[in-house]
Amino acid sequence: MPKLRVNSFAISIDGYGAGPDQSLQDPLGVGGERLHEWVLSTLTFRRLFGSEGGSTGIDDQFAARGFDNIGAWILGRNMFAPSRGAWPDDQWKGWWGDNPPYHVPVFVLTHHPRASIEMDGGTVFHFVTDGIEAALQRAMAAAQGKDVRLGGGVATIRQYLSARLIDELHLAISPALLGRGEALLAGLDLPALGYQCTEHVGGEGAMHVVLAKR
Repeated sequence: MPKLRVNSFAISIDGYGAGPDQSLQDPLGVGGERLHEWVLSTLTFRRLFGSEGGSTGIDDQFAARGFDNIGAWILGRNMFAPSRGAWPDDQWKGWWGDNPPYHVPVFVLTHHPRASIEMDGGTVFHFVTDGIEAALQRAMAAAQGKDVRLGGGVATIRQYLSARLIDELHLAISPALLGRGEALLAGLDLPALGYQCTEHVGGEGAMHVVLAKR
C-alpha cells in the first residue's frame, strides 16, 4: 500500500521545526537554518543541487531514504512562498529556481486558487484549495502506486498528524536549541493517535527517529 511519509524533517532539541519571525530573508525563521546543518554536507543533498562529493554516513543514508519510491509531494503554502493571502501575481514560482528538486507532481495547500506551474525537470506545482484530504487524494492518484512525501511546514504536518493521515514520520533531531518558533509536536498525543517509535539511530549530525502509525 502506498504511504504518506514525512522524511528528514529537522527539529531542535526543544522541539521546534522552524525558528521565529519567518520572512523572505529568514525563510526557516531566525536560527532555523541550524536545524538543517546535518544534511548540508551529505552526498544526497549535494547531488540534489548539482554539487560533487559529500559524506556517505548515517545522515546520508536517511537523507537518501527520503527520495526512495516517491511519486508525488505535498507542501504547505509556507514551503512554497513567503507571501500570505491572495497571490500578489504569478511571478513567484518557488524557492528553488527553474529546476526544483522534486521532479514529480507537487501539491501545494492554499486558500487561494492559482493555475498549475510546469517547471524544468518534471516538477509541476498544483495548488489545492479544498483541504488536506483532497490534496492527499490527488497526490496519491498522481503518484501512481508510489509513496507521497509530505514536505511541511510545521502547521501542515500537525494537521496531517492530527487526522492520522501520516503513515511514517522521520525526524532528524538536530543539536540546536531555538527557544522559540513553531513547535512540531506540542499538544499532540501521539500514542493516542496510534503512533509509535520504530527506529532511533544516532547520525553524525543528528539523531534520527522514525515514528510509524500502528
